[in-house]
Amino acid sequence: MKKMLLLATGMLLVIGAGAQSYGFGLKGGLTIGTQNWNSFERDPLLKYHGIAFIESYDPEDPFALFAQVGYHVKGSAIRRRNFYNPNTSTFFQPPAYQFLFNNLSLTLGAKQKFSFTGNSKTYYMIGVRGDYTLSTNLGEYESFNETNPGYSIFPFNDNNFIRRFNYGLTVGGGIEKPLGEYVDLILEFSVNPDFSLQYQQPAIPNVYVAYGTGTDRRTLEERRIRNITFELTVGFRFLHIIEFVD
Repeated sequence: MKKMLLLATGMLLVIGAGAQSYGFGLKGGLTIGTQNWNSFERDPLLKYHGIAFIESYDPEDPFALFAQVGYHVKGSAIRRRNFYNPNTSTFFQPPAYQFLFNNLSLTLGAKQKFSFTGNSKTYYMIGVRGDYTLSTNLGEYESFNETNPGYSIFPFNDNNFIRRFNYGLTVGGGIEKPLGEYVDLILEFSVNPDFSLQYQQPAIPNVYVAYGTGTDRRTLEERRIRNITFELTVGFRFLHIIEFVD
């Protein structure tokens, strides 16, 4: 993680020092997390993200380089159907199971901008991304897996299975709307697929089935989990303008 932070800091300084002018700011919003498991279907996870960024700036050039560092809560959920209680004529919704991976992300990429209405601009962007998993909540499901080893439907809280480093792409677009001479409002949407696996558990043979005859055994299938998130983001960009005077 230290190397990742050093790289992020170095890239931010390079953009800030290398460009005559630059923009920087903060943004954040809703994260819709999904995960590709090679098992049963799960539901989207609704969480959040926050990002600090810096980018090159030239009012005459629609192309810009950017670097951003963010905190993203990724994962998925299992939501059970409502139950009806005929005695009270009410519905009861069991709590959802949530699988959370709290990730620190570094993204390096480029933007292409286009004139929109007034002084506003639209843009699309693409970047390469590296993630480091700071923590998970998988420990919440350890007791279930231990009590029901033959029916361990939840990922294990095992550092041998959790992949701390991951990588992927960030692709998206947005709108920059000026709020003043040096401040822009940003509205953005991005899709963030991982190419690597967030979690990989090999097949586990000869697992005791608690509700069998006492001698029943089964093999837990291999589990492979990969992240993809959809992010709706709002933020502010501040311009640092350098002017040269003869």
